[in-house]
Order: sequence, then structure tokens, then C-alpha cells
Amino acid sequence: MPGFSLSPRSPYDFALSSAIFSKGDPQIRCSKNNLFRQVMEIEKIPVLFEVESKGTTDTPQLRCTLFSDRGLPRDITAIARDRIASLLNIADDLRPFYRAMEHDEVMAPLTRDLRGLKSPSTPTVFEALIDSIIEQQISLAVAHTIQHRLIRKTGARLRHGDLVYFCYPTPEILTGVPVESLRACGMTFRKAEYIHDLSRSISSGELDVEKYREYPDTDQLIAEMIRVRGIGRWSAELTILRGIHRLDAFPADDVGTRRIIAKYYHKNERMPAAEARVFAGRWGKWKGLAAYYLEIADRLGIEPASLKPER
Repeated sequence: MPGFSLSPRSPYDFALSSAIFSKGDPQIRCSKNNLFRQVMEIEKIPVLFEVESKGTTDTPQLRCTLFSDRGLPRDITAIARDRIASLLNIADDLRPFYRAMEHDEVMAPLTRDLRGLKSPSTPTVFEALIDSIIEQQISLAVAHTIQHRLIRKTGARLRHGDLVYFCYPTPEILTGVPVESLRACGMTFRKAEYIHDLSRSISSGELDVEKYREYPDTDQLIAEMIRVRGIGRWSAELTILRGIHRLDAFPADDVGTRRIIAKYYHKNERMPAAEARVFAGRWGKWKGLAAYYLEIADRLGIEPASLKPER
């Protein structure tokens, strides 16, 4: 099977960075024993990416092997290399971010605790948009359950060894899925309509969401995205952060994000969205990445610096 090596920009903690977004269904995405697996479509062919760390946080090296139960195109390696590098964002340079956080009483110790953590991106803008629609006004745990049901029910499949792996469905696939079938995954009728309409617009060529990457200004991009039915400011900011990897995007309307900021900075005092948006200005162009570090710290049970006992 074809494979290739990658040299991420250091520091890069592969085990932490890949494991943190791989919880849930191992037949969709998994990270275990320093090995990451995910199936993605290349040229309409499901391909299993198996990525293994061969280095350390300071001298990171990755080895990627590709598997498929069908014939692979000759140019598979170049396409796959770009796809996995983008998914894991291995080219990100975290050092300027860490320097910018040096005088922040919360972020400074968190960047040391989470040194080498890089935020992932979805392979396509479409996936980030669909995820953001599903996650509207429900808990992340429930949203992930619905997302996994959708992928298993509609995505292309690949058999490798004793397991069947599932790809994220394409716009063309979801266009052919009735709204009622989408609802059966656990989402509301309105969300199912949004997803069906968005998929149809993209597959027909009426809308090209990958062109969103070309917008130089994040505020202008938000204004363009919220013209799409079912996409509000929160969904747009989440998509820009996850799907386009603009680290200055900050979803201030997200209840979970505000709760975590309040936990780490305001002794759990409630923080309205407008106040959170102003507060995040302290992180400058790193607002989205700072919010991600806070989210991961919360997931891992890392206490706010202000609550740690003095030595």
C-alpha cells in the first residue's frame, strides 16, 4: 500500500492533538496507541489514512499509510499528503501564539500544560457547515451522536481487515437522502431541511462553499455565510474556525465557550455573548485557538491557575 512521511512543525504533540478529537465511533475516526485512523474520499474512492508518530513533540515525524478496497489513482500520494496535513494542521507554528500568551495569567500555564496541541480542521468546508447545523442549540454529546448516525447511515464505506469504516457523506449523497431519513438520525425537521437544501445547492453548482477560503477578511466572510439558509453568526464562526482554520474566529454565542471562559477567568460568573466577544479581544488574532485551548483544558480537567493551591 502507498505511504509517505511527514515532518510537522515543532512543537507538535501528535498523541494529544489527534486523540482529543477522535472520541466516539472508532469506525469513523480513532486514535489509540499513538496511531490515528480516518477514512476520507479521494477522487470518490474511500481511503483509510493510518498515521503513526515516529518522533517526539520537539522532533515530530509522522508515517502515513493508505489502504483501500478499490484501485487507487496514481496521484494518490500527493493528494493524500495535502489532505492529512490540512486535517491535522501540522504546518501551524505555535510559537508566536505561545509568545502572545506569555502574560496571560490563565493561558500562559495552559500553553505549557498543553504544549504542542494543534487544532484540527474538517477535510471540507461542507463538513464544518453540516456539523455546525447539527450542533445548533443542543449539547455537543448529543450532536456527536447524531453526526455519527448520519455518517454511518449515508457515508461511503470501506472494509479493511475485520472492520467497516465510514466516510463523511458528500453533498451529492445527502442531496439524494430524503428529509425524513435525515430526521431519523435524530435531528429536527428544520435542521434536516437546512442540510438537504445546502447539499442540493452545492451539488447543483449553485453554491461553492470552498470559495469561502478565498475571503481575506473574516467579518466579510461571516456576512457572506449567513446568507445561506440555516447558517447564523454562531454557525458561521464555528465553520470558519473548524473548516477554514481561521484562528481569529471566535464563536462568542456558544454557551459552552462562555461557560469555560467564565470558569477560568470569572470564577464561574455568567458571561453574556457581547461581553465574551469583548473579553476575547485580549487574545488578538489568536482568539479561536485560545478558546480551543480552554476547551481542551476543560475536557482534560486542568484546573484554572487561580484555583490551584499555592506551593
